[in-house]
Amino acid sequence: METVKVSASREYDVIIGADILSDADGYIEKALGGRPRLAIITDDKVYSLHGEALESALSGFDTVKFVFKNGEASKNIRVYGEILEFLAENSITRTDAIVAFGGGVVGDIAGFAASTFLRGIRFVQIPTTLLAMVDSSVGGKTAIDLEAGKNLCGTFWQPSLVLCDWKLLSTLEDATFSDGMAEVIKYGVIRDRELFERLLMGGVREDPEAVIARCVSIKRDVVNEDERDTGVRALLNFGHTAAHGIEKLSNYEITHGRAVGAGMVIAARGAAKLGLCSPDVVEDIIKAVRLYGLTESCEFSAEGLCEISLSDKKRAGGTITLVLPEKVGSCILKKIPVEELCPFFESGLR
Repeated sequence: METVKVSASREYDVIIGADILSDADGYIEKALGGRPRLAIITDDKVYSLHGEALESALSGFDTVKFVFKNGEASKNIRVYGEILEFLAENSITRTDAIVAFGGGVVGDIAGFAASTFLRGIRFVQIPTTLLAMVDSSVGGKTAIDLEAGKNLCGTFWQPSLVLCDWKLLSTLEDATFSDGMAEVIKYGVIRDRELFERLLMGGVREDPEAVIARCVSIKRDVVNEDERDTGVRALLNFGHTAAHGIEKLSNYEITHGRAVGAGMVIAARGAAKLGLCSPDVVEDIIKAVRLYGLTESCEFSAEGLCEISLSDKKRAGGTITLVLPEKVGSCILKKIPVEELCPFFESGLR
């Protein structure tokens, strides 16, 4: 078992280990300083697989649960409103807490509800997917999607505890595991060449704890330095500028991980054509993407991606910030005028 301590506006532990879900009762009691009422927020797929185990682990708490339909399509204003009404109807108070039990969608919407209900209540993240364990459950970004794009309405609200029981990954479909690997590849490219080279040798499923802990440690370091996303934290968006456009244009039929995989390749190709990195960097990223069942291809036009991206939160007035690799293990932030984004995407698509 490994513990990574995050020292942001709220200090908390990210505990990573096997079969620790069964001990959630004790970990949560310690993190929250007692046994408040808990509102479990989860989706129907996760609940069918692991709901009984969670409820058994939390039998010492007074709990209520809200279950919504699995998928990105549920991360919207309507479901968010239903969660708030549920919390109010069940008399959740400021001394109580939410438990987000699921993947990135569950963590994002439950965290957003926690940050806004009664002007903010505590919440615990128990991620059940690789993507959520290595990335979205840590760092305090919460959000829902709007019609105009992904994650356009949200807050910064740190959890009180993150419990990563990697044994839960055994029930993931291969495609869902691959989605998480896109974020792992991202961490290797932006900060850790050794991690990236380890990925190229395969075997991640044999030692997920070490990989999860390394990714969380990288994110911890970035968040501790730039919690509110005004500088270096933007590095965590490598591949995401194009990815959010790909997701939106596919009506979210293309998952986040697959979109990030393609988005990283687009960013690397564009960087190579700007002379920022060698063609070898592009080939290495493509190799990693393919190895983990992702794809480098994108069926959408540069114009389509650009239109979505210019509504994205990464834009600031007349500029947008791109995350571009110089080499594996090191990326830079490059601000460009918005009118240069479409030509950049064009260069990255081929």
